[in-house]
Amino acid sequence: MLILAIDTALDACAAAVLDTEANRLLAGESQAMQRGHAEALMPLLGRVMDASGIGFLDIDRIAVTTGPGSFTGLRVGLSAARGIALAAAKPVVGLTTLSAFAAPLVSETDETPILSVIDARHDHVYYQLVAGNGTMIVRPRVAPIAEALESARYGAPRLVGNAAQLIADRWPALTPPPLAVDQRPAPDIGWLAWLGAAATPEAAPAKPFYLRPPDAKPKIDPIAQSAQPAA
Repeated sequence: MLILAIDTALDACAAAVLDTEANRLLAGESQAMQRGHAEALMPLLGRVMDASGIGFLDIDRIAVTTGPGSFTGLRVGLSAARGIALAAAKPVVGLTTLSAFAAPLVSETDETPILSVIDARHDHVYYQLVAGNGTMIVRPRVAPIAEALESARYGAPRLVGNAAQLIADRWPALTPPPLAVDQRPAPDIGWLAWLGAAATPEAAPAKPFYLRPPDAKPKIDPIAQSAQPAA
């Protein structure tokens, strides 16, 4: 199966093509950035597809991150994935950034919990906790950092995500410390592609995964509002 993976949810613009039968990435590129995903993505996709040696019609499935993450970034990646899927008549699957962060650490032989954490600002994080084999312990949520630190009761975890060091620095002093701290700005695009191979469009729809509303809200025009008929 040939998988095209796209990620613009956080502080990177990335894409890769995975050949699952050959068990290797045909091509991949990731650029660190906080803004400018919309301008960077299509040229990056062009380079990745050229390097892979295949065309969009050869792709079997498209995988894209759905959040949590930047509202603007998410729309860029999802729009591109849906557009390519429509034009090439290919299925598209959506995967959360929290699961993508955890994917490289999941193992059938390691029982250590994996705490994926993304900075949500204002002393909050997006987080989820899974067992070493990937079984969900705490479902994805946005919460104060103090709540995420309560994960210590499940044992010393491995921390991963763009808030991994933030959590490690505030880990409860009287509990066993995290076994590993993997601070990274965005998920590994290769592992996102592998998750896409295992997912299905029915179970993993390509739509935004919002855990809270956007900070910015449209202003209400009082004149237009007063012109509305009474309910």
